[in-house]
Amino acid sequence: MTLEIIGIFVLWTFLFGYLVVASIDFGAGFFNAYSLLTGKQRILTNIIQRYLSPVWEVTNVFLVFFFVGIIGFFPKTAFYYGTTLLVPASIALILLAIRGSYYAFETYGSRGHKGYSFMYGLAGLFIPAALSIVLTISEGGFVHMINESPTLDYEALFTSPLTWSIVVLSLSSVLYISSVFLTWYANKAGDLDATRLMRKYALIWALPTIITAGGIMVELRSHNREHYENMLDIWWAFALSLLLFIGTVWLLWSKRSYGLAFVLLGGQFLIAFFSYGFAHLPYLLYPHLTIYDSFTNEAMATALIVAFIAGLALLIPSLYLLLRLFLFNKDYVRGKKEDNHA
Repeated sequence: MTLEIIGIFVLWTFLFGYLVVASIDFGAGFFNAYSLLTGKQRILTNIIQRYLSPVWEVTNVFLVFFFVGIIGFFPKTAFYYGTTLLVPASIALILLAIRGSYYAFETYGSRGHKGYSFMYGLAGLFIPAALSIVLTISEGGFVHMINESPTLDYEALFTSPLTWSIVVLSLSSVLYISSVFLTWYANKAGDLDATRLMRKYALIWALPTIITAGGIMVELRSHNREHYENMLDIWWAFALSLLLFIGTVWLLWSKRSYGLAFVLLGGQFLIAFFSYGFAHLPYLLYPHLTIYDSFTNEAMATALIVAFIAGLALLIPSLYLLLRLFLFNKDYVRGKKEDNHA
């Protein structure tokens, strides 16, 4: 295995970590806002607030690692993506700032304020929509070299069915992943009303998630034939991902083993995400940039790989402790620690 492959694998691992953790976080914020707007805050708000309180600060650690790594491992990405992502990346950063601010206002200021909760939840949905545009751009056809400088064709980007397929998938995946996790979390807390409601949301968002995933395959067939054919070569991986999706939905439908349902969901997205990335190799930006013509020197690459593996070795135990001490601590989940503290 070459250093280039190891480097992109490490980065893709951090990006997958962000996909899962941020999806739960973003979706929880949206469901909290939705419950306030529909008068169901009595059912959901306590469960969601107990999840968000210890988690929201660490969500972006994965994203920071990824952005630092992508420039460190593949310096030319700064040239090709720097100007083309100026608008979508700026929007995402502004939304991240807004989301953090409104979370602080809602949590430490006027708790239960509908305006703050609504802005927090809405920003959480727009962030994955803005970031997912990077995947569309990487498929090629939207970046043109003008005077030896990459220029993004916004008209082609925002009129492409592939763009909107990926945006819709990002939104539905966020809500699906989050609702499955919160179903498990509410069940652990012994909150039957919240469990029933989140289970209902999980089943609702399962269908658009799998439909849009299939829609992207159809769009890639005409947009990036090479990527599409590479995905067909590993069809068995996507078939396995589909089986795990069916297993998750079946467990939710039959109201059993919500923890196993979330594990199957994690496996589904892990296989699909890494298979999609593997089929896209060696391109970082089709057809202009590959992992081979933009890689850093060997010494720098080795140092980065060691640093990132060490970072992952620290991050995973930290998340485990966070889960153990807060999220899956019986007293905390059931709200007893908050009550004692009060």
